[in-house]
Amino acid sequence: MKFELKAKDTQSKARAGKITTDHGVIETPIFMPVGTVATVKGVHQRELKDDINPDIILGNTYHLYLRPQTHILEKAGGLHKFMNWDRNILTDSGGYQVYSLSANRKIKEEGVKFKSHIDGSYHTFTPENVMEIQRTIGADIIMAFDECTPYPCDYNYAKRSMHMTHRWLDRCINHLEKTPLKYDYNQAFFPIVQGSTYKDLRKQSAEYIANSGAVGNAIGGLSVGEPAEEMYAMTEVVCAILPEEKPRYLMGVGTPINILENIALGVDMFDCVMPTRNARNGMLFTAHGSINIKNLKWADDFSPIDDMGITFVDTEYSKAYLRHLFTVNELLGKQIATIHNLGFYLWLVREARKHILAGDFKTWKDTMVKQMDNRL
Repeated sequence: MKFELKAKDTQSKARAGKITTDHGVIETPIFMPVGTVATVKGVHQRELKDDINPDIILGNTYHLYLRPQTHILEKAGGLHKFMNWDRNILTDSGGYQVYSLSANRKIKEEGVKFKSHIDGSYHTFTPENVMEIQRTIGADIIMAFDECTPYPCDYNYAKRSMHMTHRWLDRCINHLEKTPLKYDYNQAFFPIVQGSTYKDLRKQSAEYIANSGAVGNAIGGLSVGEPAEEMYAMTEVVCAILPEEKPRYLMGVGTPINILENIALGVDMFDCVMPTRNARNGMLFTAHGSINIKNLKWADDFSPIDDMGITFVDTEYSKAYLRHLFTVNELLGKQIATIHNLGFYLWLVREARKHILAGDFKTWKDTMVKQMDNRL
């Protein structure tokens, strides 16, 4: 994997870059649609490619390990072939899913024993076997196994957890060196900064991660319920330490406003289930604010969903029609809303990139943040 810095904004820490892997180019800043179980929910690969057009999507180690299971993925020739996706894929390590299973898991130095949410069977994730699983899934970018701490989190717990994440990182690196690639392309490995919302821990963790010498770095343990101001404060601390010549990935973030504010702090890569999950609940994001399409006010509004026309659904259907689909619980409504939201998120990061290259990102970002903070 190669990363080139193309431009830096003079009034903020925003940057435009270019990541090149064996599956192609990723222009940053980028948003990665979440394809949890080898599918971006409700979207055909053709729509994903032609209409939403991301350079990279995300797969989920925990979910893919449980279903369809790694032996099926290996037989298919890896996740790219299994789901017929020829662009980049990033897999998370399962650390976040294990965190969200708090009632059904035990964390020890060796790894994490957890109960499947599907059939109650027991499984263990260790830094070593998670590296093997991600080799088999075959994503272009794979993540270190970490513990994601909850919010709020006791300082001593956060500290212990962070040090364990660092020890797990060393085990990941050692094991990865001994685990050969399964397919005919390379995989890049990113470690993850932890430390909850404690500045001193975040600094320590960022330094440890920076010193590991990986080709890119991730920031985890944010967007887990803390106020946006705390998220921004931690991102700022970490971005000041993580090397400038490597991509920075902020995991699981967030709203369109969160994304723009974090781009301004120096983050290059994002993923979040928000555009797809909110779409399925009838919430649409636009450049002028968010829309709850279920509201009665849209019942006789025959204007296009979004006159910006970012994807085909925006001008092909009216707000009244989309509201009707939600009212009768028609699956097509969820699909239309999903394509719209993902298209908007990709438009937003690409527009941010344009403004970074043009040198007026800060002014544009401040205007957009104000506009998007409306309920329409």
